Amino acid sequence: MTALTHHLPTVARVLLGSIFFVFGLNGFLGFLPQPPLSDAGGAFLGALAATGYMFPLIKGTEVIAGLLLLGNRYVALALTLLAPVIVNIVAFHGLLSPGLGLPLVVLSLALYLAWSYRDAYRGVLNAHARPAPLRAAAPSRKLAGAEA
Repeated sequence: MTALTHHLPTVARVLLGSIFFVFGLNGFLGFLPQPPLSDAGGAFLGALAATGYMFPLIKGTEVIAGLLLLGNRYVALALTLLAPVIVNIVAFHGLLSPGLGLPLVVLSLALYLAWSYRDAYRGVLNAHARPAPLRAAAPSRKLAGAEA
């Protein structure tokens, strides 16, 4: 394995984490200008904002998952949390507000990382998973002289 391919997952993880951390924070702090939206895109985002909880939920998820990716902790969980967000970002920019440049970069990074961390998903992708057996409770030990 070359030095470049050895570091590619780290580069992809830091880049994706940075994107979601920055854009997630922007949802709370508004430090980046909002690009112009189509009528349909504006109506959709307006409806999400009108709920009062959806944007904080999405942006909070982006911030937390971005931090997990940047900190190299629970990467598979972070990618799992971001998957529906990424699907919606790509669909939004593909159908409602054209501009697939950054969304396709984000999708590519996420797919590459999911492939790179594929061993972490083996149990989730088991078509015939079974529940773990219940463990018998450990017998309670009565303290000497403290009988009921």
